[in-house]
Amino acid sequence: MTRTSTDHRLDEIDRYILHALMQDARNTTAAAIAESLSVSGATVRNRIQKLEDQGVIREYPTQVDFERAGGKLTNLYRCNVPVPEREALAHKARSIPGVVNVRTLMTGRENLHVLAVGETTAELQRISRTISQLGIEIEDEDLVEDEFFSPYAPFNPDTDREERWPNDFISLTGDADIVELTVQSNAPIVGRSLKDAVQAEILDDDTLVIGIERDDRELTPHGDTVVEADDIVTVLSRASTDADGLDAFRAPAAESTRQ
Repeated sequence: MTRTSTDHRLDEIDRYILHALMQDARNTTAAAIAESLSVSGATVRNRIQKLEDQGVIREYPTQVDFERAGGKLTNLYRCNVPVPEREALAHKARSIPGVVNVRTLMTGRENLHVLAVGETTAELQRISRTISQLGIEIEDEDLVEDEFFSPYAPFNPDTDREERWPNDFISLTGDADIVELTVQSNAPIVGRSLKDAVQAEILDDDTLVIGIERDDRELTPHGDTVVEADDIVTVLSRASTDADGLDAFRAPAAESTRQ
């Protein structure tokens, strides 16, 4: 799969697709997803291809019960490696026969996890020795009994949209907050310039729009900048940034619940 370093901003269709694939990739088809979204199958396939190209979808792993597949044992080695060497040692560990997964962690002493499969404890001991010979310190190890997966809940299309809004939130010193959110359809500010919104008291003097993203373009807001539905706005506010404080960017309650 091609991977790029470009971040990909997910929309509602992307999140729905990801949730469906995480829930049951084996039995979920593009046609079934398209029917649920009321879009074409080609649209879903194109979205999946884009998510793969952007590296959002990295792989479709086949989960194997190794104990049932010939009575094999699965062992997890929790290791400690120097941070500057972490990536290089992870690739070396992945090349060890029997190793099926390597995971790097950003913090903590056990910052490298190596999952290996062997037919006997002697084979697992051989893998352990090989890991150590690479200069990787094994902190602890355990036989894995079972593993369970769940889709990421915020991508669930059945989750109330109000729970996912705003998109991001940063609290600053001095009682100021930076909030990133998506402007909802029929929000009071839609179709108005920022200057008009202030004059109409839709925006107060303590709320400043400092960034707008629209159709993959970054806009520098000015007084005559008109806000549109689905704009992603970054707001600096010294007022309340709870739900009521952001009403300018959301649809009225009765309409919001229908979106």
